[in-house]
Amino acid sequence: MAQPEYLRIAADLRRRISSGEWGPGDQIPTLPDLCEHYRVSQTTIRNAIALLRGEGLVESNARAGTRIRPRPPVHRMAADRYRNTGAPHATPFTRDQGIGWSEYRLDKRFERVDASPALAALFECEPGEKLLARHFVFYDNGHPTQMSTSYVRWSDVAGTPVADPINEPWPGGTRGQLASIGIHVTRITESFTAAMPSEVESAVLQIGAGTPVFRYTRRHIADTGRIVEVAHPIVRRGDTTVVDFVIDLDE
Repeated sequence: MAQPEYLRIAADLRRRISSGEWGPGDQIPTLPDLCEHYRVSQTTIRNAIALLRGEGLVESNARAGTRIRPRPPVHRMAADRYRNTGAPHATPFTRDQGIGWSEYRLDKRFERVDASPALAALFECEPGEKLLARHFVFYDNGHPTQMSTSYVRWSDVAGTPVADPINEPWPGGTRGQLASIGIHVTRITESFTAAMPSEVESAVLQIGAGTPVFRYTRRHIADTGRIVEVAHPIVRRGDTTVVDFVIDLDE
């Protein structure tokens, strides 16, 4: 079966972008020019461009036409990013991004919820236990880079500064927060999956529907062995995130 014309044209446009013929911010030829070049209808060109837009390669504006979308820099998530570095204004996110406190912004929304069976399994608690859900969107120089929902036990944080969103962002992140109320975290676990973004994730992170995301679940575990925080999920765009692991082996 012959390949649909819009797929063939999208593949050629994608090749021209990846080869550097058009760079970030460059405007691609107009719709009439592309129709003449490929000898197809405007509908076919629109379908090809829509495919590239869904992949996050281009962005269209009624006045400015279609331009190559700037590609964010690649950020590495280091294995030791949760360690306390002693920096007065830093979090694991700012260390991941390599940014200062003034370049960091956080949208937040807090609510009390009951632990669902899935969350109860992650916390190793009974379903229905009261939790504080903290919904976050993280910004790097104004660009949404990460979103997450972090849960802590209501019995741990009720009446403390940790339960007040006005104190976010908190230097030292979740580990610093918990330390401030006497909870000493000695272990953090993370598990990763990759998938295509949901409509909400695509909209919040401002990525195309064809840009994959990392979703991962994190748990903070206290020195008593009790699970004191679950972030489920943390979501980052997958095309610009590198996760580094260090495994030390005995000789």
